[in-house]
Amino acid sequence: MTADKERLDRAIIAMRVAKELPPGASVNLGIGIPTLVSMFVADESIVFYHSESGVLNCGPLAEEGSEDIDLINAGGQFLQSVPGMAYFSSVDAFAMIRGGHVDVTVLGAHQVSATGDLANWMLPERGVGNIGGAMDLAAGAEKVIVAMEHNDRSGNSKIVEQCDYPLTGQGCVSLVVTDVAVMQPTAQGIVLLEVAPGWTPEDVQAVTDAQLIIPDTVAEYEV
Repeated sequence: MTADKERLDRAIIAMRVAKELPPGASVNLGIGIPTLVSMFVADESIVFYHSESGVLNCGPLAEEGSEDIDLINAGGQFLQSVPGMAYFSSVDAFAMIRGGHVDVTVLGAHQVSATGDLANWMLPERGVGNIGGAMDLAAGAEKVIVAMEHNDRSGNSKIVEQCDYPLTGQGCVSLVVTDVAVMQPTAQGIVLLEVAPGWTPEDVQAVTDAQLIIPDTVAEYEV
């Protein structure tokens, strides 16, 4: 049964997303799974990580015992200092986003619609939310990739025909990478591109609310 099939862990999701980052790109990583992406970019690919906290060319996360209270990313995680880091105010950091100078952003989500609407700032049932920089990134980044688990803790699909959570952005998501599939939202609906090992397109559809567009050939998840 689909419920018993093994799902990919968070690190594998991050590894798959890392393949989508072109050399030389300015990349903003959201909280959670997106943060892990920086661990898996190939050494020959120079990627410049941007943070709303006012850092460009972010280093890796700091090791325990070497944290600097003045050097954090937008998620409040301590960063390791590396040569070439640039520091500036959050005002300038948001100006970069709003000016279209971020090539790719990787974000988590509560819901993504079949046509690429993004909802990731509010959980109505909990009555809590945090706008952060996601709305600016959804509107200002050239490419928006969502990295997340396919279903929430209650088993509900996060890939839906239409979002019923408050929207972060409309039609902004270019690619969705989950623990069971890689999908591309389009104006016609969401296209299934890859499935996790051991999964079939029918298995993915069984755990997805939105109707998937399934091509004649669907590749296996590659990292």
